[in-house]
Parts: sequence; C-alpha cells; structure tokens
Amino acid sequence: MMALSCRHLLGLDGMPKKDIQTILDTATSFREILERPIKKVPTLQGKTIVNLFFESSTRTRTSFELAERRLSADVVNFSADASSVKKGESLKDTARNIEMMKIDMVVIRHAAAGAAHFLSRVINANVINAGDGAHEHPTQALLDMYSLRERLGKIEGLHVCIVGDISHSRVARSNIFGLRTMGADVSVCGPRTLIPSDIETLGVRVFHDIDAAIADADVLNVLRIQLERQESALFPSLREYRSYFGITRERLEKSKRQITVLHPGPINRDVELSADVADGEQSIILQQVLNGVAVRMAILYLLGTSA
Repeated sequence: MMALSCRHLLGLDGMPKKDIQTILDTATSFREILERPIKKVPTLQGKTIVNLFFESSTRTRTSFELAERRLSADVVNFSADASSVKKGESLKDTARNIEMMKIDMVVIRHAAAGAAHFLSRVINANVINAGDGAHEHPTQALLDMYSLRERLGKIEGLHVCIVGDISHSRVARSNIFGLRTMGADVSVCGPRTLIPSDIETLGVRVFHDIDAAIADADVLNVLRIQLERQESALFPSLREYRSYFGITRERLEKSKRQITVLHPGPINRDVELSADVADGEQSIILQQVLNGVAVRMAILYLLGTSA
C-alpha cells in the first residue's frame, strides 16, 4: 500500500517529491470514484474527523466535508464563531478538549501562521493544514498541481507564473514549494508592493510586467486581491490594478502560447481576471473545484489508513 513519510500534512515546504507524487497518483483513483453513480466508499468508516475552522471558508470547508463523507467518515464541524473560543479559550485547550472525544483527524484553518504545526505537537490525531495565515495552504497547491497534470499531462518543465497578491498569499507559497519540487519553473508577477522583496530566495523569477510574464508562461495561476489582509492601500485602485495586471482575453491573445489559467477562488471578476477568460476554454477553474474533492479524499485516505 502506498503511504506518506509523515503523519500530518502541514505544508509543502520540504515535502519529499515521492509524497507529492503519491498524493497525486492516489487522487486519480478517487477522481474516478467521483464519476460513479454511487460516489461513496467505506474507506474511513469508523473514523471521526473534526473540521476546526477559525477563519470563514466556503470552498475549502465544503470540499473537505464532502471528501470526508465520500469516504464514510463521521464528520464534526467546529466553528470558532459559535464556540468557547469567543469566551477566550486557547487553541491548545480547544484541541485537547476535542481530542478527548476520541477523534482521529483534525482539519484546521487558522489566521495564525504555524497554527497547524502547533496543533500537531499537542494532540495525537493526524493534522491537515487547510490554511494558516499567509503561511501555507498545501491542499490547494496539491489540487492545482493535480489539475495541471490532468490538463497538460505533466508538471515537470512547465513555466507556471503566479500572478497577483503574492505577499498575502498562502496559496502562492505552497504552490512555489510544490511546483519547484515537482520540477516546474516558477515565476511571480504583480506590483512591487505585493511581492516580497526576498521572494527570489525561494527560487522564483520576478516579473512586474504582466505582458512579459504572459509571453513566457505555460500556465497562469491568478490570485485574488486580498483587500481584507492589507493593512494599507498597496495600489491606487482596483481599476488601475486591472489595467496593469488584469488577465484579459486581449492580453492572452497577444501570446502565441496556449496558456492554461487557474484561480483558487473566489474570483474578483473583471479585476484580476476578466469574465470571458474565467469562463473560457483556457480556464480550468471549475475542474479545480472537482479535483479538490479527489485530492482531499486522497490525503484523508493516506493519513487515515497509515499505521
């Protein structure tokens, strides 16, 4: 049986290539299950999984819950808005109280970078990071890579340009780590105010001209502008951002390459991505949503059935 080298999925920084390959290969099997009339398998029957979300989420939380139920696990959804956290309870106490209920796995999203790592040190259950601050979002990067492999047949050798708000993006960081491990050439593009000054130390190229980035890329992974995470205005206006960095059909048509477009969602339509591109044949955004369930099923299976 295929297995991962670790008990938790905390991030892709330092994750062995073999582990990433195992997750992507296993997801192929679960992707086939999602096409069946009966989409449920008894793989994790008897296992209890807690979704511990301290930040609001629709797509990731729904995707995880669907993946868990497709594997026949018992699912408990925990929301910080309706919990003792609002009364001042710490993450450590919350986690230990939940673990006393004999749970097997925790999926955590938290505003603090490192929350998933901390949790893995204080409880015995398997921990899956569903996003921690601006640090990492490993399952999103894994489903992005799976979607690219499904569409283009490979990851190695592709030039993937991540466009937009790199500074505040956990998706960007996990994609950089994962894609480079799998042999892709990775670059970033955006305003200087939205790209960390030391980003090149992660082994990526930097563009500040979107047309130059498009001309050189096989794939554009377009990120949402995260106004809620910005403490001050980092560019003059959304209209100006669209003018200089928005991915439009006109811009893509200037390139002679057949460029594949991804977006982790939710999309600010006609800001970072025009509606006709989001809905066009180059976009695999909806496939990412379906593949997200398969990839998360694979991760839950690999961690939930390991010794």
